[in-house]
This record gives sequence, structure tokens and C-alpha cells, in this order.
Amino acid sequence: MADNNFLPQHGNYRNLRVYKVTEIIYDITYYFAQKYLSKGDRTVDQMVQAARSGKQNIAEGNQAAATSSETEIKLTNVAKASLEELLIDYEDYLRVRKLEQWNKLHPRFETMRQYARSEQIMKDYAKYIVRMTDEEIANLCITLIHQAIFMLFKLLEHMQERFVKEGGIKEIMYKARTEYRNEQKHLSSQQNQIIQSKQSTQSNQNNQNYQSDQISINNQNLHKK
Repeated sequence: MADNNFLPQHGNYRNLRVYKVTEIIYDITYYFAQKYLSKGDRTVDQMVQAARSGKQNIAEGNQAAATSSETEIKLTNVAKASLEELLIDYEDYLRVRKLEQWNKLHPRFETMRQYARSEQIMKDYAKYIVRMTDEEIANLCITLIHQAIFMLFKLLEHMQERFVKEGGIKEIMYKARTEYRNEQKHLSSQQNQIIQSKQSTQSNQNNQNYQSDQISINNQNLHKK
């Protein structure tokens, strides 16, 4: 039987690891911009909006997936592009202020990277950032952004593979409608067969009754003779 609920079920973006990470990126960026950037600096709005766009477009793309795979892919790409823009802003902040951008050779890099990947960061990042310097916060956000971009890249790969295999919503709707029509034709054919079988059985029974009556009449005529 065709599945009448052919629209893909979505709306679970809050369970996505990448969404949770972008939510942290937004919170930290908002705090960072208010504390370390000057009021009136256009970079404040740019960074906050880029962080918000990264988070919001993941949510909107996930919601849109129920009716448009193309929109889901497009909005997820927008989220990725917004985070890449935010990454450049953090790198610029460190560079123009002669602060260090941590790399693999930095003694704290691996510890920070592991913390950014842990479940613990989901629980306690808010209480730690108020104790951190601008260099530490910027490097933490850069690490989180790199992780989020990687997850979005993998998510986009999955979306594209699904689109190639299953098609867009129009194709899914057409398939569902075709399956429904085929089922109706099959049911109608079965019903016709049942009716024809009943009619055939009834006809055979009538013939048998007629033959039986004829035999009975013939026998009666013989006795009369």
C-alpha cells in the first residue's frame, strides 16, 4: 500500500549537533562583540548577524525540507557561507590586534579542540567565557566554526545524495500519486475478478439446476409411458 504521508518528516533541527554548535557560536559571538568591540563599530552587527544567520538558516532549511529539497540545500549553504564570513571576522580581529591565532603547535590547541568537540561545552560554556580573554574566546569560536562548517559540508553531501536517489518533492509526490493510482487499478481488477467469479459460479449452479430439472422431467415422462 502506498504511504499517504509522502512528505519527509523534519523539524528536528534542535537535535542536530551542528545546530547546537551554531547556537553556542551565536551566544559567544554576541557576548564577544558587546564586550570587545566598540559601540558603533559596524563589525558588531556584522558578526552577530553572521552568527545568527548560521544558526537560523540551519533551522529554516530543516523545516523547508518537508516541501522543498532545493530550498533545504540552498539555506544550508547560506548557513555555511555565513559561518565562513564570521570565521574571517574572528581571524581579522586577532590579526589586526597582533594576537595569536592558535594552530596545532600551540600548547593549548589540542585541549581547546577536544573541549569544543565535547558534550561538556554544551553545559558550561557560558560560565567559562566570562573568565576568558578576547584571544581565548576568538580562538575557541574559530575552532567551533571550523567544526560547524565541516558538519555542514557533510550534511550537504548527505542532502545531495538523497536528492539524487529520491528526487525533489515534485518527484516524490508524482511517485506517491502513481502508486496510489496503480493500487486503485489493482483493487478494481481484483473486485472485477471476484464479481466475475461469483457470476460464473452462479451461472454454473443455474445450469446444474436446469439439467437436474430436465432429468427429473424426463424421468417423470418415462414413468407415465
